[in-house]
Amino acid sequence: MAKYAGGALIPGLSVDRADAASLSMQLTTRLRELILSGALPPGTRLPATRVLARDHGVSRTTAVTVYEQLASEGMVSSHVGAGTYVSEEVRPHAPAAPATETVSHVAKDLTERYFPRLEHPRTPRPFVTGMPAFDAFPMAQWARMQAKYWRGSRAGLMSYPEAAGLPALRDAICQHLRANRGLSCAPGEVFVFAGAQDAFVQIAQILLEPGDPVWIENPGAIGARNAFLSRGARLVPVPVDAQGIDVAAGRAAEPKFRAAFTTPAHQHPLGVPMSRDRRFELLEEAERAGAWVIEDDYVGEFHYGRAPLPPLKALDAGGRVIYVGTFSKALFPAIRLGYAVVPPGLAEVFTRTLEAAAHGVSHSVQAVVAAFIEEGRFSAHIRRMRDLYRDRRDALMEAAQSHLGGLLNVQPTETGFHTVGYFPQPRDELAAAEAARAEGLATAPLSRFALAPVAQQGLTLGFSAVPWIEVQRGVERLANALRAAPR
Repeated sequence: MAKYAGGALIPGLSVDRADAASLSMQLTTRLRELILSGALPPGTRLPATRVLARDHGVSRTTAVTVYEQLASEGMVSSHVGAGTYVSEEVRPHAPAAPATETVSHVAKDLTERYFPRLEHPRTPRPFVTGMPAFDAFPMAQWARMQAKYWRGSRAGLMSYPEAAGLPALRDAICQHLRANRGLSCAPGEVFVFAGAQDAFVQIAQILLEPGDPVWIENPGAIGARNAFLSRGARLVPVPVDAQGIDVAAGRAAEPKFRAAFTTPAHQHPLGVPMSRDRRFELLEEAERAGAWVIEDDYVGEFHYGRAPLPPLKALDAGGRVIYVGTFSKALFPAIRLGYAVVPPGLAEVFTRTLEAAAHGVSHSVQAVVAAFIEEGRFSAHIRRMRDLYRDRRDALMEAAQSHLGGLLNVQPTETGFHTVGYFPQPRDELAAAEAARAEGLATAPLSRFALAPVAQQGLTLGFSAVPWIEVQRGVERLANALRAAPR
């Protein structure tokens, strides 16, 4: 690669000022792709920030932001007086050709299997998890957009929905992911489902055979667990530590796994984000085993501190990650709308399978969401809700310090809709949760999410669904319930 005094010449690096993504997001995403593909090998000196800014017509502040984000991801390292270099720790590799074989759909009697029941509270109350703020949703705006849609042509309104999803929504999802999550994809790689749970079921049907081993976080998301069980998969519980799913433990338990399910942005239910090193470790292990990684980014848009790490999908050079997102958290649960971004090599398999099953989601919902994104209303809504949820989280933490000392150690969180509180001493976790429910509080014991026994004891504590004053009053009621509950 040609070099000059200001660092490497970087072909193909450009910005599009008409793009919804910020200039810093565009440059960061493109540089990350070049590093991971090997186009910018380890040790390559990058242009100085003033040179990068001049070459691409951006401010030097933007250039500094780009390098700082890449440095936080471990992609580059800076040396005072010597410049910025591609990190020697990055291990680029050429994309592998992912397997595209279809799977047979063998019926299997699972009536004796244990499927934990998915509990979805109907009304907001303190500590409910996974529920957005109904009171802050722009209902009038949404109603106007729906009315506008229903004034369209009858042929477009009343025909069968397209199996893969409305083209306008697939394109809008790509725009949103590029602008907000640093994830580049093509509309043909996006498939629309009736919620994330439907996506998990369809993914399991397409990619898994009965008996296939699947790594599942322990404790972990119940909905995904049920989807894999419904396919007859053999679940392999993998413990979670402070860095996320324990890849070494998974390798020891089942090195020939077929798929791994993970929630890297905000582990469900423990709330920890997966570390940079653990992300690369998981991707390398999946490539070694020829396995798929199913990434559930259920609240990836909601972060309250520094910019989060990019999704696993954005780091995936081997074509192993299926990224699942949902509008149930960012908008409202009744919308029942989710999506998956699959590797290019799987796009045809998903298209054919969904068409054969006459799959489809209401065009009316898809069209309104597409317009909501395209008009910039979705991004504006997310920004408002981040501020609102940050305030509600802060209210939870302040009240916990005042009322839960010695009862529950509430963990700080920079992402998501909930956190957890750990019991400082062993106690009857189920009795504590039942006492909280008797007070009208929607807590759940951590053991409910466990496929195998876990050492942690505690309760989930959602903060998104109700105003901050109700969060604080809920903490006071929780303290009273825990004091009275059997230990």
